[in-house]
Amino acid sequence: AFVAPPFVEAGAAVVIPDYALAPAVSVEHIVMQMVRAVAWAWRHAASFGGDRQRLLVAGHSAGGQLAAMMLCCRWHDFAPDLPPDIVRNALAVSGVFDLEPLRHAPFLAPDLNLTSASARRLSPLHLPPPAGRLAAVVGADESEEFRRQNRAIREAWGEATVPVCEEIPDRHHMGILADLARPGARLHGLAREWLGLV
Repeated sequence: AFVAPPFVEAGAAVVIPDYALAPAVSVEHIVMQMVRAVAWAWRHAASFGGDRQRLLVAGHSAGGQLAAMMLCCRWHDFAPDLPPDIVRNALAVSGVFDLEPLRHAPFLAPDLNLTSASARRLSPLHLPPPAGRLAAVVGADESEEFRRQNRAIREAWGEATVPVCEEIPDRHHMGILADLARPGARLHGLAREWLGLV
């Protein structure tokens, strides 16, 4: 919730959804929880002062995967009242776009319970490039795997879909998120730019 105040002060309405965690639920279930949350936010935006035409979905780490998945969602298939382009812009901070390596991480694999097929189906890297835009940002001091994943999503989706693919100097996996809430930081400025709040 610490990221909300500077955006609210700039005129944005901020919705911070929660979701259940593995192993209590599957990764597919988590993705669908976010689909329902984004659909709710779009449908109810006016009731809390939001503009559903300027929706920006953002997430950190696993949330980066979820943000990218929302960009790929076939919204009209989920609910007939939803237009196909609810999410036009997404911001993935230290995102995980290829879930296959998680199947081989001893500390994660048992909880995530991914198969080769489900890892591929839930990996934005293996989905067709969506119509919207993704900003993919990672800390320059993060692991090579997070930095590889950041580069890989642009390679897979192309520069037109991923116009921003950056490594933020002197930021590690946890420290980079503070930049989202810090006015003057590149990450905060990027989010405000994509929200039309500059």
